[in-house]
Amino acid sequence: MEPIDIGLIVSGGMLVLVLLGMRVAFAAAMAGMTGLIWIFWAKKGYDPEQFMWALTVSVKTAGQVPHSKVASQALSLIPTFILIGYLAYYAGLTQALFEAAKRWFAWVPGGLAVSTIFATAGFAAVSGASVATSAVFARIAIPEMLAIGYDKRFAAGVVAAGGTLASLIPPSAILVIYAIIVEQDVGKLLLAGFIPGAFSALVYAVLIIGMAVTIKGFGPPVRGFTWRQRFESLPPALPILFVVLTIILFVYNPFGGDAWGTPTEGGAIGAFVVFLVALYRGMRWTQLKDALLETAKLSVMIFTIIWGVLVYVRFLGFADLPGAFSDWITGLDMAPMLILICILLAYAVLGMFMDAIGMLLLTLPVVYPAVMALNGGEAVAAADSAFGMSGPMCAIWFGILVVKMAEFCLITPPIGLNCFVVAGVRDDISVQDVFKGVTPFFIADAVTIGLLVAFPAIVLWLPSQV
Repeated sequence: MEPIDIGLIVSGGMLVLVLLGMRVAFAAAMAGMTGLIWIFWAKKGYDPEQFMWALTVSVKTAGQVPHSKVASQALSLIPTFILIGYLAYYAGLTQALFEAAKRWFAWVPGGLAVSTIFATAGFAAVSGASVATSAVFARIAIPEMLAIGYDKRFAAGVVAAGGTLASLIPPSAILVIYAIIVEQDVGKLLLAGFIPGAFSALVYAVLIIGMAVTIKGFGPPVRGFTWRQRFESLPPALPILFVVLTIILFVYNPFGGDAWGTPTEGGAIGAFVVFLVALYRGMRWTQLKDALLETAKLSVMIFTIIWGVLVYVRFLGFADLPGAFSDWITGLDMAPMLILICILLAYAVLGMFMDAIGMLLLTLPVVYPAVMALNGGEAVAAADSAFGMSGPMCAIWFGILVVKMAEFCLITPPIGLNCFVVAGVRDDISVQDVFKGVTPFFIADAVTIGLLVAFPAIVLWLPSQV
């Protein structure tokens, strides 16, 4: 049996295990080990005496993965970004953000929902975890929306959809994972997420205002805040701005010259600043311990998934499945842009059954080389490419697209994680209610993705300045 056939069989088996409910990390690691043993044993003609040799070589091959990847400086970004989010919560920055957004934007139609979207976008700028964002604002924003007459389903949907912005707006753990898997510059990818993330929040806000204008009694505006009250709400939220500027300056220096440091250093300094703010605002040892434990739990979960999937990726290299898939994709008698749209639609379907991080980790080793081949290769110049951009820029553009698709998958049934989190926080709102509430945001996400595909400059302008 040829290695490519082994690759297809093992990959199919892994997908079955995932769909049956096995954790992605364990399903990928099991598939990768099984595939490596199979390929090495097949090279020896399935000689029973050579099985132990195949097992030993497979274990050594897979065993190199954890240290070689975790030793990467890029991965150290993940725990620092997650820690920023948890410390910001205990520092009271989430409440400060929501209060500032409410005083400045609640006067528009659907204003409290719009304020929630902008507040979640602001919190996303210090939190790389969409689940944490949804959980926090389910406690803060939903009660206030219900108090002035919002439908509970829509209020829950606003929070669940707003939480997805943390996947795109830096610091974003998913963008870091994408950069590691495809071996691209982390700093440029983080920069590329700012404008699309803000653009997504703006599209959400326009959708809410449109619904409030056209539907009678929907989302009444909240007025009565003076200009003095509005300006008084800004200082408590300023640490958010400081953290964002720190991360930007440690990735890209807008004043010219080299950046001030690495993204990892920027994340560490950002975490330290939020830690000082939390101490100033009275954070206790119990709260600090909870923040550290939650950061460790989420970091270990992500690292475990990465380890398991990278064992599977090592197997894919021996099976040459990415190369075969790239050849098949480039051989299709279809326009490259149409193929790309089909790939994005496939992500939308796959995301209904898998979590965002697992979905990207499992598919990127195969899909990414195919997309790069469609554009003309890693080293292609913009003038000779299919999508009108160089190889490195195509890698960044595609990264933002698939992370946006991962956002979309966080609110799609049947396993939209953000919806389950909101329902878990609010005992009076069922998960079915949350899924109904996020339905309008599917349209907003479809519009956003369509515009990012049609106008790549939205994604590429900022990283092209580096």
